[in-house]
Amino acid sequence: MTPRTLLAVDGNSLLHRSFHASARTDFRTPDGRPRWAVRGLLSQLVSVVDRTCADAVVVGFDDPGESVRKQRFPGYKAQRTPKPPTLEEQLEAAVHTLRALGVVVVVPPGLEADDVLASAAAYARRVGARTVVATSDRDSFGLIDDNTRMLRILNGGVDRSPMLDCERLPLVTGVRADQYLDYAAFRGDTSDNLPGVTGFGPKTAAKLLGGLGSGRAAFDDAAGDGERCRAAVGPALTRTLAGPDARETWEHNRAAMAMRDDADLGLDLDAGIGCLPLDEDAIRSTYTFFDLHVPSALRALAMHEPTMPQARDADATWRPPRTGYPARYPPLPKQPEPASVQDTLF
Repeated sequence: MTPRTLLAVDGNSLLHRSFHASARTDFRTPDGRPRWAVRGLLSQLVSVVDRTCADAVVVGFDDPGESVRKQRFPGYKAQRTPKPPTLEEQLEAAVHTLRALGVVVVVPPGLEADDVLASAAAYARRVGARTVVATSDRDSFGLIDDNTRMLRILNGGVDRSPMLDCERLPLVTGVRADQYLDYAAFRGDTSDNLPGVTGFGPKTAAKLLGGLGSGRAAFDDAAGDGERCRAAVGPALTRTLAGPDARETWEHNRAAMAMRDDADLGLDLDAGIGCLPLDEDAIRSTYTFFDLHVPSALRALAMHEPTMPQARDADATWRPPRTGYPARYPPLPKQPEPASVQDTLF
């Protein structure tokens, strides 16, 4: 029996992309409330479900009020400017819209959408299902394993976005999925206000992990004779690794970047909670309101091929008019029948 596929969607990531990509449409409700990003998210949801052949769906969003990471690491994302009011409003509206549609939406207290994806991957493994995480955030590279793939949403839409697995990820990052957290901690993440270890960019971090296997093994080697580190990244960077600041920065980044996999999702695939199909009336109502293609939504989310209107003649008695024009070319003269097989061959 083929394992079920649980699709875990990063709602913040997809809605942010839709907010910028669809702003030119300025889609609003009849009373003027902005909804172009929600509309884009709903459209992407259909495409992602269709692309992944999902059997169940969960969508995660960041907790907008509290952050465990910001409390533990005060500088985390401190450089970010406040979100535009139209984006804040649509993040909240997306949660209500998806729940009305029948999708399981998780906003974990104090956590982020990344933690929902990690928790979904852990849950799927426990119940014998597979996972596809859909996000544009590269932090989810670390979730990829033999049971979890990642659909990384990029410019060009869902159909042009790569599906990454254990074999393809090293072609993108230069490291294995189980090394990605160590790699990211060396490289840092400016978008989260997490500076990397001095001297280590993506290529250098990949070389180090390729030679040493893990970050802790690299620091332990550098603190000793440093022979393996020097072979991987040279003597100057080996001295950097031997200093106290490098390991402190790396440990700090690693702790801040680590995802939680214990968020309460409210899923129960055996009981059908979170599973497709969704209610057809809810799909029709939602996608009609947002002026989106209803048959495609029904096909993906209701797992039902909608009945299309049958072609019929407006006037069943109509016949094409007969013309009196002569044939354009005269008929070919009839060839005489051969008298024997020899006549045909020779």
